[in-house]
Amino acid sequence: MLPRATLSALMKPAVGAILVSQEAIQKRIGELGDAISADYYGKTLTLMGVLKGSFVFVADLVRQIDAKIPLEVDFMAVSSYGDSTSSSGTIRVDKDAEVEITGRDVVIVEDIVDTGLTLMHVHNILASRGAKSIRVATLLEKPGRRKFEGKLDYVGFQIPDRFVVGYGLDYAQRYRNLPDVRILDEV
Repeated sequence: MLPRATLSALMKPAVGAILVSQEAIQKRIGELGDAISADYYGKTLTLMGVLKGSFVFVADLVRQIDAKIPLEVDFMAVSSYGDSTSSSGTIRVDKDAEVEITGRDVVIVEDIVDTGLTLMHVHNILASRGAKSIRVATLLEKPGRRKFEGKLDYVGFQIPDRFVVGYGLDYAQRYRNLPDVRILDEV
């Protein structure tokens, strides 16, 4: 097996320019964790990650929320992109929440809010199940295309209307392992 450095040198770069660096992401997640901790001090919190893209963000975010806050994590698998670079507009729930939501304070954790159709669907599901409160945390927001009219309570970065990958975000299930957020080159 070739050493990692040799393999990296042989491989073509995966995608285009870095839009948000790994360092900037980690700094901002620390700030979001502090804000969530302040808002939920003395309460029990349920983080509801939206799979698959949010799993990296959820993992880093939970480690930044004060350990004194009783916290549970669950996931819903909801999609609207498939293998495309634009939303199909059709929302599909592939994995539902497993925890009881009634009477709970919930923060929905998204990787990116583009049109917000997926977020709107998840928000409506959780609200219909009697969540005590629902807030939204997203690593990335594309403000120009948003159809979700609710508040985004914790936003990492606003980005331009470009298709991005890395830090959990994918194109056709690839590039989730990039440590930063990059603009996808033409495919």
